[in-house]
Amino acid sequence: MSFYDYQVNKRREGVLPLSDFRGKVVLVVNTATGCGFTPQYAGLEYLYETYHEKGFEVLDLPCNQFGNQAPGADDEIHEFCTARYKTQFDQMKKIEVNGENEHPLYTFLKREAPGEEVQGLKNKAAMAAIRKISKTAKSPADIQWNFTKFLVDREGRVVKRYDPTFDPKKMEKDIIALL
Repeated sequence: MSFYDYQVNKRREGVLPLSDFRGKVVLVVNTATGCGFTPQYAGLEYLYETYHEKGFEVLDLPCNQFGNQAPGADDEIHEFCTARYKTQFDQMKKIEVNGENEHPLYTFLKREAPGEEVQGLKNKAAMAAIRKISKTAKSPADIQWNFTKFLVDREGRVVKRYDPTFDPKKMEKDIIALL
């Protein structure tokens, strides 16, 4: 199967077939509104505003599996993000990224990019602390925390996985290379 064979539930109703992203560069992110990494929404919005017209999309998938940091209803999460971070990209319904209710898209993403590339001592220390408190991650390939990011190229190939500490603006050169 490929990235384009999956679908996710839209925030309100219906499904979004990922084949709608064929020919685009997509950043897939599991997000939360009450997380220390929530300010990364500003970087995600910057990337979206800057590169959307060139074929870049952000696939925002809220997840409440890590510290119950996305407790609100889907519409509440959306209202928070649009009010605080002025996000323009679509948010989907909440999903699970690990465990028995794991969304099939995340099974695929983790298989295609099983490990995170953690850069810098500060980020490595932060990820070590996250791994100690993450209760849903059972294997190194599992999602460790909110704001794990997967970059998908125009052909639907997962080309890179970024750990939660990775600032979205720092992936700009990777996005440009794929556009």
